[in-house]
Amino acid sequence: MRQDILMMPLWAIVIALGMMIATVNVNIGDNVTAKISGSQKFECTTIQNGTLQTSDGNLILPGFDMWGYNYQARMFNGFYCDSYRDAEWCQPYKDVQLSMKWNEAWLSNQDCDNNGLLDRHYGYANYKGSGAWLTNHQSGIYEDNDGEGCFWNYFTKIVAAPLDAQRDGGVWYTPSGKEIGDVIWGEFAVIQEIYNDSCGGEHGVQYLSPNGPGFGKF
Repeated sequence: MRQDILMMPLWAIVIALGMMIATVNVNIGDNVTAKISGSQKFECTTIQNGTLQTSDGNLILPGFDMWGYNYQARMFNGFYCDSYRDAEWCQPYKDVQLSMKWNEAWLSNQDCDNNGLLDRHYGYANYKGSGAWLTNHQSGIYEDNDGEGCFWNYFTKIVAAPLDAQRDGGVWYTPSGKEIGDVIWGEFAVIQEIYNDSCGGEHGVQYLSPNGPGFGKF
């Protein structure tokens, strides 16, 4: 498989919102959840309410949309270009299959700050220290020099850097100096990469964070 496919962007979500507050979720109905901080109560709008929109202005409904996003389940299944609304720049990768999963901190399935959009890193000024994570699984077929079909797949785990993480060049480190992973999208780190190529001779783990690949560490 060509290296340009591996180096293509995965999925950029970088919007800062929210403030640092301790909250507790209390379910008070099918469409509303209260987030309580001290004596304050914030009503959160859910997807089932039928009013939330994507960042490009489309109404979000339960289940998969035409592109392959299921915001309620916090996942995507489809083709690479569909994750970018079939953008012109990504057409060389249009046959790449893509599956993504993420947690509440990465992109929530509700709106608690009342801006009509799904929350990102709610309760934090930015992603760092939020515990956000994303998994990204790509696969496809290409032809080798003999015209034979070659199968490849790629899997990666990406996490928001811990609040006390320190950046040195292109790598995030713990305060004690242990490597977390390469910097990606500024506030995130790659903690695991797996790549298999039936023709290229590459197989298995390509990178594993010395600090560990488990999401619970972050």
